[in-house]
Amino acid sequence: MVDGHGIAHPRRMGIAAHLGVLLDMPTFGVAKNKLTGIFQEPGIERGNIEPLLDAKSGELIGEVIRSKDKVLPLFVSPGHRCDQATATRLTLACLKGYKLPEPTRLADYWAEQFKKEVR
Repeated sequence: MVDGHGIAHPRRMGIAAHLGVLLDMPTFGVAKNKLTGIFQEPGIERGNIEPLLDAKSGELIGEVIRSKDKVLPLFVSPGHRCDQATATRLTLACLKGYKLPEPTRLADYWAEQFKKEVR
């Protein structure tokens, strides 16, 4: 799980896809903002999902997930050696009451703690 985009990127190669290729590991991206594509806004309740489609071809490039009631949605897309269904399933399984899934939320937290120590 990478804090960024997989194939839901203008060049179909976001940070999650790059990292997966470099590490030769399955990866997917969970991003807070849309870089490309079109979608219908998911319902306001947690767990609502809408497809994220390429504007030109209509190809599925990700899914837009409401991770918590009444918050902005997340953009989940496969990176490397991962399919959309698995990326979505793992993202939903890692939601613990916050907007961000636990792995990326905790990484953000510990990065902030480290920055405070270094200052």
